[in-house]
Order: sequence, then structure tokens, then C-alpha cells
Amino acid sequence: MSNTLMELRNVDKFFGSTKALRDVSMAVQPGKILCLLGDNGAGKSTLIKVLSGYHQPTRGKIWFEGQETRFSGPREARQRGIATVHQNVGSIPLMSVGRNFFLGAEPVRGRWPFHSIDTQKANAIAVEQMQKFGLTRVTDGDQLVGTMSGGERQVLAIGRAMYFGAKMLILDEPTSALGVKEASIVLKMMRIARRNGAGIVFITHNARHAMSVGDDFCVLIQGEVAARFKRDEKSREDVLNLMAGGEDMTELEDDLEQID
Repeated sequence: MSNTLMELRNVDKFFGSTKALRDVSMAVQPGKILCLLGDNGAGKSTLIKVLSGYHQPTRGKIWFEGQETRFSGPREARQRGIATVHQNVGSIPLMSVGRNFFLGAEPVRGRWPFHSIDTQKANAIAVEQMQKFGLTRVTDGDQLVGTMSGGERQVLAIGRAMYFGAKMLILDEPTSALGVKEASIVLKMMRIARRNGAGIVFITHNARHAMSVGDDFCVLIQGEVAARFKRDEKSREDVLNLMAGGEDMTELEDDLEQID
């Protein structure tokens, strides 16, 4: 427990008679990437909302930084250092990189009531942080986010979370809509964030991406944990078969990746 950032113990989440999660136990360690794997309908989205404080468990316990915790909502979870980056990122295309990076927390200059947003400082910090995480193509904080690729927007969102002190990153399918090159940028950034000490929950259905960066693995099937294992304990084929409930899905995934 002393080195565990967040731990779920025997968590259930019911919606009326629907059992979305059943007896889920898992742990997130600082400086480690936990890959949460599962097909559509496995319960990943519900688990994300439990981890981020959006849903309260029906039963079970959550421990965060060594203390039993019950978040009152997503705001409290964010204040405690839990940042969620969703698949669609949520950036504003017609706003600049600097404004998106500091959205809602803009640096200001001057004294109230005459202060104004310090655009130069916001732009400089945003570009510096993105380049720190390996994204060298973006050099102008005034660049509109709508001109950036999907992978670059993911880097912006993750860099923003780290800058504002995220201890735990929940990444919801960050590579699912990206090409090979763009996905590699996001995976590289995850490794950098791990080296900086963040605990990362990487939600994905792409076993290849998970196996390339993951330290710990948890496979969900119909709201239950089907398997837990560490890096190198299982092959990609084993993981694919687990996700498919025992069916051999290796050739199908290879075909789909060639289509992409």
C-alpha cells in the first residue's frame, strides 16, 4: 500500500439491475503504466468514471495515496491530482495552443481590475512543455489547435495535465483514431510521463500498443477482471485471446492493422 497511488478493492457498480462492474480489484503505481484492456462493452468506460470520481462505487472501496477515499465528484478527483484525457481530447480548434493549454487557468499581467491574459507567457510555456515531451513541430503558441494532428492534440492535453501537477493520468483510448506515426508520438509521451513519476491508466483495445508501453495489465470482460499480469508474463496472442473470451483473434487484429 505504501507505494500504491490508487487501489480499487472488490468494486461493484450497478445501474438498477444492470451490473456494469463486478468485484473489480486493481492497483495503479507511481511511475508505472497500467493497461486496462477490453472489447466494447467490457466495462472500461464505467471503470474510467469510477476512477475519475464521476461515479461512486455501489460496493467496494477506493484507496488513494494510502487513504480510503470517496470522491464527491470529478472536481475533487482533479484537485487531488487525477487527470482524465478522453479520446476526443476536448480542445477548442479555433483557439490557439497557448489558450487551450491554460484554458480556465490563464496567467495574467497587471492588477485587477485592469489585468489581462499574459498571452506571451502562456504561449511560451505551452510550447516549452510540448517540446519537453518530444513534440518539436509546434513552435508557435499562437498556432490554432485546429491545424494540429490528432496525436499532437493528445500531447497538448497530456502535457497540460502534467504541467498542472497530475499524479495520475487516465488516458481513454488515446491512440484509437491515430495512424502509426501519430500513435507512436502519444506512446512516446506516455513513457516520458512515466519517467516523470506519474501513474498512468492506459485504456485501450489495441494489444500491440499496450504491450509496447505497459508495466501491468488488467483485462476486463463483461465488467469482471478476467486476468491480471505483468509485462512479459503473456504474449500478444495470449492477450488477444483473453480479450476475445478464448477465441483466436491474432490474425483478425493483424488484418485490421494492415487496413489502417
